[in-house]
Amino acid sequence: MKGGRKNLKRAVNDETLTLQPGQSIMQVVSLRGSNLIEVIDAKGEKALAIFPAKFQKSMWIKRGSFVVVDDSGREEAVESGRKVACVVLQVLFHEQVRVLQKSPEWPAIFKSAVMDSSSGNSHTEPSTTQENDELDSSEDDGLPPLEANTNRRIPPTELQSDTDSEDSDLEDS
Repeated sequence: MKGGRKNLKRAVNDETLTLQPGQSIMQVVSLRGSNLIEVIDAKGEKALAIFPAKFQKSMWIKRGSFVVVDDSGREEAVESGRKVACVVLQVLFHEQVRVLQKSPEWPAIFKSAVMDSSSGNSHTEPSTTQENDELDSSEDDGLPPLEANTNRRIPPTELQSDTDSEDSDLEDS
């Protein structure tokens, strides 16, 4: 597999994408394990797709991600009774999805799904104009805020320094 990772990285950095015949954009519905994912197409039909091993240590997907899938043999697979009908060719990242949303190749069924997920956290009404300015000037570009890592413990030195400063404030007053 000569130059495999180099080609994968080049495909990731390329924001322009043209779909070949037999390729389509699909959204990941669930991860089934064993390199199998369940995807939904532009018609709303679900199918199983295989996530090739060449992506394993370089790209990850989660529910709601968008992928480019080769579904040229989908009808044959369904007729013969095979469960896996598609093969993932490329994982679409946030910037690529933004560019593709504006193109006519983007399926209409996914336009509302992306808009809902990107504006899902912005439905809260800010109480002041200062909060509005902070939301507009943030660098997250409409991405949801990161969750706290619950797997990491807070170092005890920070906890002790907080309690020490509170104790010294109480002693001073």
